[in-house]
Amino acid sequence: MAQGTLYIVSAPSGAGKSSLISALLESNPTYAMKVSVSHTTRDIRPGEQDGVHYHFVEKEHFEALIEKGEFLEYAEVFGNYYGTSRVWIEDNLKKGIDIFLDIDWQGAQQIRAQMPLAKSIFILPPSNGELERRLNSRGQDSEEVIAKRMSEAKSEISHYDEYDYLIINDDFDSALMDFKAIIRAERLKQDKQADKYNGMLTALLS
Repeated sequence: MAQGTLYIVSAPSGAGKSSLISALLESNPTYAMKVSVSHTTRDIRPGEQDGVHYHFVEKEHFEALIEKGEFLEYAEVFGNYYGTSRVWIEDNLKKGIDIFLDIDWQGAQQIRAQMPLAKSIFILPPSNGELERRLNSRGQDSEEVIAKRMSEAKSEISHYDEYDYLIINDDFDSALMDFKAIIRAERLKQDKQADKYNGMLTALLS
């Protein structure tokens, strides 16, 4: 069985990365793909479910997991911790499942250092004005938090050149099509195809 691919997906808050990942999985039910469910110490938001969107834990528990080396990567963002389970990621990749990590550039750097075969995708908004509009349309954050996210966006976007792929999320359907193209291309690489069709190739060459 071919090893699954680990995809790092980053973007400034509000650029649409989570929506794109969800739409990708919903439109490709026959593919072996999962989203990594991170641990976080931030408060749960309306509509979110523990264990589905995040594993919501207390700060003390998160710090205990850090001490045990349970995270493949972790970071503190806007005063809250976020982290990715090492064992869960490695076990699913061995089963041939593609895993998507919705993380920031700091987490991406940590992942690349430990898993150099990971592929990375950066999602960009078409403009700062559109990014701010999307953040406001959520109706979940205060003006102060939105201003902080907009300030942080420039720093986040400055790391775009560390990624393998760039997607501009201006039109959602077009961005989703680009996202699908990346996954399809990775699955068609010679080593993965040779592993998948080993029997057929042996017969063709006999």
